Amino acid sequence: MSRIGNLPVPLAKGVEFSIDKANKVTVKGSKGELSLQIDPRFKVEKNEDEVVIARDSEDKKVKSLHGLYRVLISNLITGVTDGFKKELEIIGVGYRAMVNGNVLEMSLGYSHPFFFVPPDGINIEVDTKSSKNPRIIVSGIDKELVGQVAAKIRSLRPPEPYKGKGVRYVGEYVRKKAGKSAGK
Repeated sequence: MSRIGNLPVPLAKGVEFSIDKANKVTVKGSKGELSLQIDPRFKVEKNEDEVVIARDSEDKKVKSLHGLYRVLISNLITGVTDGFKKELEIIGVGYRAMVNGNVLEMSLGYSHPFFFVPPDGINIEVDTKSSKNPRIIVSGIDKELVGQVAAKIRSLRPPEPYKGKGVRYVGEYVRKKAGKSAGK
């Protein structure tokens, strides 16, 4: 039994929620509009200030998707009201990042710089004043897209285990290994 799927999703004030006949959910808020196609085996109902998702069978596959669709709808509502953001930190001597127009330019210790153009709906900022290491702030209304862009930026130079240099999420712990001289 899906415990998460049975919970109602609260609707925030100022959010327009609509469901069409093809089971497509559309959410409009102050930050934008998002939509999601729901499996036809689920019934989405809007009450006064909450959304309830019901399933039509007790099949194992349907039960496993029940909680997923509830969380996806909850993320749509959160995205159009508050938005999502991920912060990355660049650690290393000479590692830099800056935004020129809409393009993120990074120098990550290679012989060439990296240029990253974010997709539509994603905003990238670089903060160099709050800490000694530059921070890249990826923000947007689509949680999946924000995470995907942050992971792509991190994959350009993931943190290495010997000195910890590279691009990492803020608060991420990198387990360090002992070097060659420690084994003697």
